[in-house]
Amino acid sequence: MVYLGKPVQHSLALQRMKLKQKLNSFPFNPAKVPFFYGWVVLVVATIGILVSAPGQTMGVSTFTDYLIDNIGINRDQISTAYMFGTIASSFLLTFAGKIYDKYGARWVAMGTSILLGAVLVMLSQSDRIIKSLVSGDSPAYAGFAIAVLILFFFMVRFAGQGVLTMVSRNMLMKWFIARRGLVNGISSVFVSLGFSTAPLTFDLLIEGTTWRQAWLLMAVVIGVFFTAFVFLFFRDNPEDVGLVADGEKHANKQKNVIIKPFKQFSLKEARSGLTFWLFVIPLAIYALYVTGFTFHLVSLFGEAGIAKEKALAIFIPVSFISVTCALVGGWISDRIKLHYLLYILLFGEVLGLFALSRIDSNLYYYLFIIGNGIVSGIYNILMAVTWPRFYGRDNLGKITGFVMALIVFGSALGPILFSLSHSYSGSYSFGIYVLTAMVCLVALFAFKARNPQDKFEQA
Repeated sequence: MVYLGKPVQHSLALQRMKLKQKLNSFPFNPAKVPFFYGWVVLVVATIGILVSAPGQTMGVSTFTDYLIDNIGINRDQISTAYMFGTIASSFLLTFAGKIYDKYGARWVAMGTSILLGAVLVMLSQSDRIIKSLVSGDSPAYAGFAIAVLILFFFMVRFAGQGVLTMVSRNMLMKWFIARRGLVNGISSVFVSLGFSTAPLTFDLLIEGTTWRQAWLLMAVVIGVFFTAFVFLFFRDNPEDVGLVADGEKHANKQKNVIIKPFKQFSLKEARSGLTFWLFVIPLAIYALYVTGFTFHLVSLFGEAGIAKEKALAIFIPVSFISVTCALVGGWISDRIKLHYLLYILLFGEVLGLFALSRIDSNLYYYLFIIGNGIVSGIYNILMAVTWPRFYGRDNLGKITGFVMALIVFGSALGPILFSLSHSYSGSYSFGIYVLTAMVCLVALFAFKARNPQDKFEQA
């Protein structure tokens, strides 16, 4: 083992820092932009999240029927493949967060966009790939097709819903401290509107070309043009280019709220605290039930005597409420302690789930829209603002990677929970009651949720 003395270690660290600064100043130096570069990061991070749409459920679902028809499998089989692919992707997100902490947003996002582009090419040819390896008449065909789709769904969910979303959101949070909630609220407005129109946009693209060409076109845009876009504009930390967050220095507290951490937490330290789980569990429950009811939306509402058109119409008012809550709540989050927003999130979840179990009346139909809109908006705030404020930026990738892993895992279980509830009890209500009970249990302990930085301020 070779021991390097402190002067040598210092020299190597200095060389790495100079190389990092040189790379971050190419092809232009963000410090020389005539205004604070964080506002550019707000735009490019929002675009980064929007580009993840082909890997989100609403993006994949647009192509589901085409895969079923061309591969020759049934809906249950493709749903199973999607579930296992999503679960598999969740297991690697903590590791992806570790890579992000080491290499930064620019390089990880570039690698992820190339991966996302590549898997979209594979998905566009998935039926041909499967049939070239196993005959459609073979008894092993269905099992092989499911295995291949699990691999492809794993890749698209890992790259899209997981890493690209995490990296873009984390980058934005690193460039702001005092205005962190505000910029996240602004970003959430465009992300919510973009995601809500993504299925229609993808469908129009398919109608204008074919389902294969639509995926191939997305692959070129993401794998080539977006990768170049990331190289040009993504930057990990303001300090890497001689700037500071918000464009100005801040104390740790503002308006009696700790906005800048006193201590940088490791993932192990973060997970050891009750506060971490009091915030994570409600977020994971939301991901679970929103994917569950969305997956079974037409059936669930149909059993309540609600027409398909009215069922699908809920997303428009929900998105308006969500955008409003995200923008207003984001601005407020810079001025209040986050456990107050946790209370609102839990209230919205209880209201939404309770109304969903009684969706057969107009009153509960609209209460469900209100509850779900509130949760959706507050979710966007807590998913972004909580972790850097509570645990610092040094291990933000590992921490948010673990959080994303739990949320993605929860989203994978949602459809099967609702399906089992319907199969064994003849109604979706049993699964909804289980989730409601879980939320109420978390709510009993919510008063214990406090910023872990509080005790370090007093030390």
